[in-house]
Amino acid sequence: MRYRALGASGIEASVIALGAWAIGGWPWGGTDEKDAIDAIRAGLDAGMNFIDTAPAYGLGLSEEIVGKAIEGRREEAVIATKCGLEWHVEKGTRFFVENGTPVYRYLGAESIRYEVEQSLKRLRTDYIDLYQTHWQDSTTPISETMEALLRLKEEGKIRAIGVSNATVEQLEEYKKVGTVDSDQERYSMLDRGIENGLLPYCRKHNIAMLAYSPLAQGLLTGKVGPGREFPEGDMRRGDLRFGVENRAKVAKMLEEFGAIADHYNITLAQLALAWTVSQPGLTHALAGARNPQQALENAKAGDVSYRKMKWR
Repeated sequence: MRYRALGASGIEASVIALGAWAIGGWPWGGTDEKDAIDAIRAGLDAGMNFIDTAPAYGLGLSEEIVGKAIEGRREEAVIATKCGLEWHVEKGTRFFVENGTPVYRYLGAESIRYEVEQSLKRLRTDYIDLYQTHWQDSTTPISETMEALLRLKEEGKIRAIGVSNATVEQLEEYKKVGTVDSDQERYSMLDRGIENGLLPYCRKHNIAMLAYSPLAQGLLTGKVGPGREFPEGDMRRGDLRFGVENRAKVAKMLEEFGAIADHYNITLAQLALAWTVSQPGLTHALAGARNPQQALENAKAGDVSYRKMKWR
């Protein structure tokens, strides 16, 4: 496994991280807690020390599972979680409804304080390595949000500050108040929009770029072909990107990559993850795993050097 710095924080995190969205259950059709805990521990055993979660993943369930998994192994793990999607007060902007509970985008100082304390309890820890604003809140000044985060850092409750789903303009506002260590954005072979703005900006300003959905929610694994059926409660069931026609197009694209993966004795998922972290300025990739086998497969991508591959 290779490791890279999270900006100027001094924290070294595995280039492949375990993304804990799916283990929260919603909207992925449920979760098996034992398998999820075993997956996290298998990842740690394989050197995948970086784990990314959020309160909104299962309304706290994902954080609770991560907390159970790292008990007794806290010093081995780099834990990233988030704030800004909350359901304890009706403030900010209503964003979505999760299992009947309205969730709001809100980054007011008092809400951040409440959220971090709840996350610390669920994670069974007294500090969070990387604390990120999950989605940006148009109703709260960024200066207020950043000042609240800096106070948490001064108190030792968090070690580094990150953002997610942000714009260059918003990053500029954060940087006027303090140091931003990371930005987490959607990025994959199929989602490359950040290459023309956010990615070069973060590279220039020493901000780690974390890619979420680097496997395009399974499309790039080769395991989600046109015949795959999604269960009730799985968000991919009604997503046009996962329609039969588009899945057939992706499958055709993957034929060439499949030959390369076979040549190097790696899986399509490992190839896609290795490609992701080989892009200039893209420092880490978050890949979901709901069982130990998936976690170990993803972790092995951290040893694959995409740029050394010879294309035939």
